[in-house]
Amino acid sequence: MGLGDEMKNKLAKRASLEVKENMVVNLGIGIPSLVPNHLPSHYPVIFHSENGIIGIGPAPRPGNENGNLCNAGGFPVSLNKGGCYTDSSIAFAMIRRGKIDLTILGSLQVSEEGDLANWIIPGKKVPGMGGATELATKASRVIVLMTHLDKYGNSKIVKECTLPLTAKKCISMIITDRAVFSMDQNQLILKEVFKPFSLQDIKDSTEANYMICPNLAYID
Repeated sequence: MGLGDEMKNKLAKRASLEVKENMVVNLGIGIPSLVPNHLPSHYPVIFHSENGIIGIGPAPRPGNENGNLCNAGGFPVSLNKGGCYTDSSIAFAMIRRGKIDLTILGSLQVSEEGDLANWIIPGKKVPGMGGATELATKASRVIVLMTHLDKYGNSKIVKECTLPLTAKKCISMIITDRAVFSMDQNQLILKEVFKPFSLQDIKDSTEANYMICPNLAYID
């Protein structure tokens, strides 16, 4: 089930609260790429891209794009002061050495144990896995932004992933259009519910087992 621009930005805004000063952050394509729009101007964070950009700046204004400069998703980017371009081997070396503090990714499924499946639906052609496995296994924190249900109305937060895995037990947080879950000692914890959804709505639309945070919050 697709999301409108308002809801996409709502998810991105919530995810932006997890971006702390002086982090090195990698953003996936789609909703995660909206996260910088919800951070204060000149916020001290370094955005990294697998195709070789360290220090991504704001999206260029229409008409000011450089056709040769784009992120890993192919979208035009700018470069902050002090940023640099590298070849992709250096960008991936940063990932593999554990230099990424946080990655924010989209997903097709997440299991109750924190397994991630986000790179392919069997039978559909994709250009490749990209940096998903390296990011999911090596970043200090992995946050998923996704719809709560797939286009058929099935839960994307499942007991066990049925799609090919990207990585096992790697998820730190899940932010959907209905709720926010965190992983704590391999246990999925419901922390926040987006209004107007209720606790019963989350129960009815979530296949996975989870616990409810004692300080559960309802957020606009």
